[in-house]
Amino acid sequence: MRTARFTLDPAFTVGRVDPRLFGSFVEHLGRCVHTGIHEPGHPTADAAGLRGDVLELVRELGVTAVRYPGGNFVSGYKWEDSVGPVEDRPRRLDLAWHSTETNRFGLSEYMDFLRKLGPQAEPMMAVNLGTRGVAEALELQEYANHPSGTALSDLRASHGDQDPYGIRLWCLGNEMDGPWQTGHKTAEEYGRIAAETARAMRQQDPGVELVACGSSGQSMPTFAEWEAKVLAETYDLVDYISLHAYYEPVDGDVDSFLASAVDMESFIENVVATCDHVGARLKSRKRINLSFDEWNVWYMSRWQEQARTFEQDDWPEAPRLLEDNYSVTDAVVFGSLLIALLRHADRVTVACLAQLVNVIAPIMTEPGGPAWRQTTFFPFAQASKYGRGEVLDVRVDSPTYETARYGETDLLHATAVHAEDGTVTVFAVNRGRTAALPLEVALGGLGLTSVIEHSVLADADPDARNTLDDPERVTPRTAGGTVLADGRLTTVLEPLSWNVIRLA
Repeated sequence: MRTARFTLDPAFTVGRVDPRLFGSFVEHLGRCVHTGIHEPGHPTADAAGLRGDVLELVRELGVTAVRYPGGNFVSGYKWEDSVGPVEDRPRRLDLAWHSTETNRFGLSEYMDFLRKLGPQAEPMMAVNLGTRGVAEALELQEYANHPSGTALSDLRASHGDQDPYGIRLWCLGNEMDGPWQTGHKTAEEYGRIAAETARAMRQQDPGVELVACGSSGQSMPTFAEWEAKVLAETYDLVDYISLHAYYEPVDGDVDSFLASAVDMESFIENVVATCDHVGARLKSRKRINLSFDEWNVWYMSRWQEQARTFEQDDWPEAPRLLEDNYSVTDAVVFGSLLIALLRHADRVTVACLAQLVNVIAPIMTEPGGPAWRQTTFFPFAQASKYGRGEVLDVRVDSPTYETARYGETDLLHATAVHAEDGTVTVFAVNRGRTAALPLEVALGGLGLTSVIEHSVLADADPDARNTLDDPERVTPRTAGGTVLADGRLTTVLEPLSWNVIRLA
């Protein structure tokens, strides 16, 4: 196998990593909330019903911003249902996921969850622009953020939260381009209501940060045209436009699945181009950044099969939905998606792994039982821990392989982050399923002399996964044979592997 190569130099950088790049997503969907993060009566639950074992794992995962309460769920969400005494909260039908929502976990419980995670956990709140509009968004903002002296801020205090929540980051609806969305709109319709809502929210608080809905995927028939029309209405009023993308193997094509980040990087670059075109047309000096606030490996075809079996008259509470169990192959693709986000850290400054617990999630739980880490837990935790600092410009010279969906594709996918303490972490994926990949990295001007650690996630069985019965079947391990000498790093990346190489 020909050696893959790249050069690292502190003079050539992409941009600084925003901590919000390591955000996640909690939606009222399946068991993400109920029996996920919130389960009164669980042996580890605190007085508020939050599972202590899950809190501990989420802290270990390193999550920052947490988007809430949806997702498709938000387009039918009445924020008033989620506040006040739990026993007085109404039960509602959730059209998005054909379930019954009890509202036992609401806005106050969400903020309590974030406080218990720690100061790194920031709220990212979505407002309902599907079935509601400007007035309801303003009311939620006032309830959440105004200190005191108004009906809604005093109502919050009467509910037990004297201090305002201080939510800075707000999503203006969710996937409004999607026909599946309750209250689906055209780009013109959505652009208008998003602009009206943004303008009003800024009247209440000029310092809010606002995310406009972009396309629900690059494959949407209105992609790019949607962004252009929405930004024509909102460019000077919002700070971000959203991107959503999920990946799974199609018709058993694992080689293309392993190259999923090719699509993700193309998606990012095409949205950046559209944003900048609109800015140029408006003669604006402002730069719109990207909020990739839903991304993951999701076996969506399985969900579509499950959805076809629903009984129309059955509206269950917290059913088991979208509980994908991830393999080593999934974890390698997942790590590659993280690399794609880091490689565009100059414009992707918010990103949310969808979702956090049970629902296409890195953490799984059993009601009344344990919580455990999926294979995808490890790449995220390592990237969040070591991917802080300045992203170095990595341009690989790599052997390639042929894929049906993306054509000729590099076997190596990599990036590197230069931390404040001078250390450098290389994140690298070998997409090759059968052959090891020799790697050589030239380290110019970085003053690096030693390998701290080379961690690898790989397995002889690419379908190996962590389960309730075997929760530690797959974990990262130390790789041998990685050498740094005379300003050059040499190593061999195992087949189908996620690698974290830390240098000092």
